[in-house]
Amino acid sequence: MITVNEALDAIFDLVTPCGTEDVPLAETSGRTLAAAVTATRLQPPFAASAMDGYALNGVEADPEAMFRVIGESAAGHGFSGRVGPGECVRIFTGAPLPEGSNRVIIQEDVERKGDLITLARKLDKGPHVRPAGADFGPGDSIPAPRVLTPADLALAAAMNVLTLTVSRKPVVALLATGDELVMPGEEPGPDQIIASNAFGLKALVEANGGHARMLPIARDNKDSLRTALDLASDADLIVTIGGASVGDHDIVSDVATEMGMDQSFYKVLMRPGKPLMAGRMGRATMIGLPGNPVSSMVCGHVFLVPALRAMLGLGEAAAPRRQAHLSKDIAANGPREHYMRARVDGDQITIFDSQDSALLSVLAQANALAVRPRSDPARPSGDVIEYLPI
Repeated sequence: MITVNEALDAIFDLVTPCGTEDVPLAETSGRTLAAAVTATRLQPPFAASAMDGYALNGVEADPEAMFRVIGESAAGHGFSGRVGPGECVRIFTGAPLPEGSNRVIIQEDVERKGDLITLARKLDKGPHVRPAGADFGPGDSIPAPRVLTPADLALAAAMNVLTLTVSRKPVVALLATGDELVMPGEEPGPDQIIASNAFGLKALVEANGGHARMLPIARDNKDSLRTALDLASDADLIVTIGGASVGDHDIVSDVATEMGMDQSFYKVLMRPGKPLMAGRMGRATMIGLPGNPVSSMVCGHVFLVPALRAMLGLGEAAAPRRQAHLSKDIAANGPREHYMRARVDGDQITIFDSQDSALLSVLAQANALAVRPRSDPARPSGDVIEYLPI
């Protein structure tokens, strides 16, 4: 058996970046930017008012001074003339500052009668002007790689960029195996259960930039498994669920090897998730996850998500960990790294008493996986431990 870190390194050696594609800006939310976006213009392209009020020459802005209003400047409809001595222009937020003006007196500090205004005795400091290029200018950029946020898209749009170069979404084929499985909505036989793992993994894949494709359930015979694996031949990553252990009906490794899989490792010093397997089959990376529901989801967070990030060009790194204080004493850990379902509230982490790898209800209550190192001693309440947010 190998360690979790060794297994991660082996998976990073197996995966390859998926290349790039040009996608319309409106369709890139959540995608991975693969090439920097560079501005070729100023924003704002002119000095603009930050408030509603009156634009004038700031050196004339004395308390109770009077000015003649000679026009109006609104967003999209600037004033084309020049502001001279004793003159001002009615201006609105976002409008271009007229030539000859450099300060905006907010309307609350002005009394207007006809075309004349009188400034208040006490004036706001101002100047309430957004300089040209205050937001960005030519050469400023959105760096890559990065997962694009709504704010990134707004910035790219302001830069007048219509198309972004993003990483292609890895195609992930999800293949559940086992005679005991039926799909949700079907009526299970007396010895069957509902197939749940692929649905959780599909959501996890798509939340982390991949395109998940659920294949039909493969039964516990070689012909069914070969047929299912043939359907995954165009995938970047094949994820099998179950059938990777050592029982008489666990045939995924044998069939995949017969079909050309070059196995990298089998079994990892962790719990849950010990019977993890990985290799390459043709152009695809293959990861064999355990069949227990919690085991497959834990391995999804620990191995599948970092693999997807590497395929998207976001670097090769383990899932980031945080720290919290134990809310109660915990016993010593055994010889395998243990990922324990837990709940984090503020700076406190509570590890659930039940850690049975078949209990999805406990996983649904968790928002963290407490990480116990191999042979970690007993820990008292208040000790700091690491955890993975989930």
